[in-house]
Amino acid sequence: MIKNFKAFLKDENGQGMAEYGLIIALIAVVCIAAMIFLGGSISDKFQLVGEEIDSASPGDAGGF
Repeated sequence: MIKNFKAFLKDENGQGMAEYGLIIALIAVVCIAAMIFLGGSISDKFQLVGEEIDSASPGDAGGF
């Protein structure tokens, strides 16, 4: 019984996958935090671009 328990404690199968899972979770948390903090300014930029597109005349190609 003790022999099996020691073998169980030494078994490292799945450890790599758990570490990859933790790294992916950390990346997801950082991405969510970035979207929370930068979401307003990104939305403002898209709003500005949309307004510029709406106000552009059909013949105005910007000199192209």
